[in-house]
Amino acid sequence: MVEKNGINSGSVVAGIDVGGTFTDLILIDTRSGTDMGPRVRVAKTPTTIENQSFGVVNAVRETGVPASDIGLIVHGTTTTTNAVLERQLARTGMITTAGFRDIIELGRRTRPQAYGMTGTFKPVVPRNLRLEVGERMDAAGNALTPLDEEGVREAVKALLDAGCVSLVIHFLHAYANPAHEKRAAEIAAELWPNDYITTGHALLSEAREFERGVTAAVNASVQPILERYVARLSNELRGLGYARDFLVMNGNGGMISAAHVAREAAKTVMSGPASGVMAAAFTARRAGVDNLITYDMGGTSTDVALVRGARPAVSNEIEVEYAMPIHVPMVDVHTVGAGGGSIARVNDAGLLEVGPQSAGAKPGPICYGRGGVEPTISDANLLLGRLNPKKLLSVDNPVSVADVEEIFAEKLGFDLGLSGVEAAGAVLKIANIKMAGAIRMVSLGKGHDPRDFALFAFGGAGPLHAAALARELGIPRVMVPARPGITNALGCVVADLRHDFVRTVNRPVASLDVALVRSVLDEQRAEGEALIAQETVQPERIECVHTADMQFVGQTHLINVPLPGPEIDRDTLQTLFEDAYYKRFRVRLPEIRANLVNLNTSVIGVRADIDLASLIDPAGRVATLAQALNEKRQVWFAGAWHDTPVYAREKLPLDAEIEGPAILEQLDTTTVIEPGDRAASDADGNIIITVGAS
Repeated sequence: MVEKNGINSGSVVAGIDVGGTFTDLILIDTRSGTDMGPRVRVAKTPTTIENQSFGVVNAVRETGVPASDIGLIVHGTTTTTNAVLERQLARTGMITTAGFRDIIELGRRTRPQAYGMTGTFKPVVPRNLRLEVGERMDAAGNALTPLDEEGVREAVKALLDAGCVSLVIHFLHAYANPAHEKRAAEIAAELWPNDYITTGHALLSEAREFERGVTAAVNASVQPILERYVARLSNELRGLGYARDFLVMNGNGGMISAAHVAREAAKTVMSGPASGVMAAAFTARRAGVDNLITYDMGGTSTDVALVRGARPAVSNEIEVEYAMPIHVPMVDVHTVGAGGGSIARVNDAGLLEVGPQSAGAKPGPICYGRGGVEPTISDANLLLGRLNPKKLLSVDNPVSVADVEEIFAEKLGFDLGLSGVEAAGAVLKIANIKMAGAIRMVSLGKGHDPRDFALFAFGGAGPLHAAALARELGIPRVMVPARPGITNALGCVVADLRHDFVRTVNRPVASLDVALVRSVLDEQRAEGEALIAQETVQPERIECVHTADMQFVGQTHLINVPLPGPEIDRDTLQTLFEDAYYKRFRVRLPEIRANLVNLNTSVIGVRADIDLASLIDPAGRVATLAQALNEKRQVWFAGAWHDTPVYAREKLPLDAEIEGPAILEQLDTTTVIEPGDRAASDADGNIIITVGAS
């Protein structure tokens, strides 16, 4: 796509991911036309919490490339995620069916703490801002009670008088017939001073009124926040010389124009984790690996996800916190509170615990010298020789290894009967068990054997632990990408355009109208193609993926079943469901009939491939492994010290083979190769660790 100034939007592409501590940027410039491949520039600047756009602009400046030369910026943002988790939301009102205003507060009648009566819950929209009007459709979409239009007007005025900025219109059976919601939105638009009006059916056309209502409420309450941020960033970039539209990552792993993103703002929740998974899938597919478990370990938490057939698992059952289901399709990421800053302690029962409490960025781990005094996972890695104290980033006041060892001995070792070093080894063991549990949740917990996958490790701390986790889980291979610390930013560069649709049918397969199924899937595909046609960047091709959410008649939980296409009959649908059920639970129940709940369609605009071979500058590689050796140092493995070579990752020759134990150091992470493992590089510069190869 060539723009007015002649810059091709695919020639200079910048991916920018805003994290809690750093804003990462990767810029890929294919204009040079040399045999060495595209030029790659990387920037890492502090995130400006007060206004994230400042950190983005600083990262663009740091590349040294004029903003006017950048053809396309793709941005992953935590704006909506942070707003939801911190409850810094716009004041939002809701108009709903008479008698049902407490749906989003009653929820599923669960408790924050499953085994106790403690815990609190605060709904997105408080009760005094949830107003009722007369209207009623039945579950088949037939009108039972006409819409009270005057009641809608009075409710809108009351919510405006209460200071509401956004409005949700959420009627009980609008998924079956949205006529009342649409008419109420028309009436509201006559009085509401802005465009922040969300109708539940437009965002999520599924039967479950609690999930649909919460999703719509989240969308409305973050719309103004996201739109303000996008406007600020657009102005800042324009001042820098970038006058084009930019794209924003959605939680489903696709992208959408910044001009349209606020319309369905809830879809940007989980944008950051999704971009990392997309980068992992893209990188592994280029290496010929289609099935992988992604493992992203940062400072406070670890995110894991499953990729099969080079496609990340996407779910519309995500609950970002208790009673906060956001039922729009998102990359299915499982998070645990184990990161580099996770604090280790001995509990009242005398047992060692790691996390979920974190030292955060400030005071941070002990080794960063910012006042931290609690032992953390990062400190354990330092004490055991896995991290080089001279190469830690952003250290304020250096702390000696001896001081760290003394704190471990005092705060952990004394109660456990261990030395400081042995306590650090125990911390890593407990942390690895915790993270292995998260990986089991996305693999074994869903009927997949981890031994059939590769472990893709990224994030600042992921490659430190990946080989040990793989051994714990029986995973045969570990992949460490060329730039693990900026993988989320890379995901912004390589992600495709994507739109997802859900439509409730809720009919037994035996009495299903097959023509309706085909009609719904065809309509969803047509709508997705039309939306992609409106985007600033046009893809190379469009792919369409159809699935169905199904269950046995009488069951509650759903299973997602891939469909071969819109042309499908009842017998095939029943068989597909039974096969999916067997794969998940290893049991067949042919005497029970299936129920089709939802039809789903993902329309994907596949973008041009990007060469990753230059992520590490080929000119910096040396001829032999010996030339890449930095030093040898003592590193603790399995209860004993080993004399371990430490290599500069960026200097490694592509044909190098490394026998463990070994350490690979680079600017954004450190990779640990355990004794008995073997590592080699592929054409893109990924490190492939074969577990137990020696």
